[in-house]
Amino acid sequence: MRRTTAVAALGLGILAGAPAAAAAEIKPAVVFDIGGKFDKSFNEGVSAGLERFKAETGISYAEFEPSNETQFEQAHRRFAQRGQDPIIGVGFDHAHPIETAAGAFPNTRFILIDGVVKLPNVQSVVFREHEGSFLVGMLAALVSRTGTVGFIGGMDIPLIRKFACGYRQGVKYANPQAQIIENMTGSTPAAWNDPARGAELAKGQFDRGVDVVYAAAGGTGIGVLQAAKDRGKLAIGVDSNQNHLHPGTMLTSMVKRVDLVAYDSLKAARDGSWHGGLLELGLKEGGVDWALDADNQALITPAMKARADQAKADIIAGKIVVHDYMEANNCSY
Repeated sequence: MRRTTAVAALGLGILAGAPAAAAAEIKPAVVFDIGGKFDKSFNEGVSAGLERFKAETGISYAEFEPSNETQFEQAHRRFAQRGQDPIIGVGFDHAHPIETAAGAFPNTRFILIDGVVKLPNVQSVVFREHEGSFLVGMLAALVSRTGTVGFIGGMDIPLIRKFACGYRQGVKYANPQAQIIENMTGSTPAAWNDPARGAELAKGQFDRGVDVVYAAAGGTGIGVLQAAKDRGKLAIGVDSNQNHLHPGTMLTSMVKRVDLVAYDSLKAARDGSWHGGLLELGLKEGGVDWALDADNQALITPAMKARADQAKADIIAGKIVVHDYMEANNCSY
């Protein structure tokens, strides 16, 4: 059983912005991020939410899996021209393409996951990933025997630095003497889909004493998780619950409920309660969390769970403030 809160609705239908459309049949579409919908991570989480909506309503959706970022805008425009509505863009790289397409098609609704576009027909959903990363950082520090833990990011951008900074704070909160080794996979979108490079970076960290590694790298992270299994180290997954990939060496996963975002956004569009605007989801809203299930419960002691539960409650209550890297583009922890 996944430990994340089962949120029935994340408030996607009560945002300020464009007026709600009347309840009607919809023709949804999605443009995935680089790496494909079966990346076992971010894209696949969105796909799961879409499939749930389809199963419950019988409403199909159109989809496009781009091979490079230059195809994003064209895909959004083509879907809009075909009358698809609403259209979901998966990932921050869709911000400019959606801004352009939404401006050209003001009567079409767009949903941007992980980015912000300030137009009335765009719903922008972002997450407080640093809060969830803080919790898995605590768990990494609590279980580490060497006192050295690792982080491997995908593309070197502020969003991934946000994950790393939250993780670093959680590690230091649990063990101020702990060491953190960080690597980013690359500086282009190709960094999201390079499992071989992820495995190589992980092995290099293991050679330097890392015994727990957190991968926030999309499809590249699959290589990190595999390398951890091969070397008998522990790994932490991201976005989707990845515990099932390697039971016994997956300490946990930092989950972003993009599945619920996709599901609730389409449900609101169908029910006539959809609005444009900005929504930010963290621990309080059930938008991020850490995963505990049958695949990793043997690795999480009652004491570790209690520490994580208390930290989560303290973050929600404001007793622990997790620094957001993107507020100042720095992490001094």
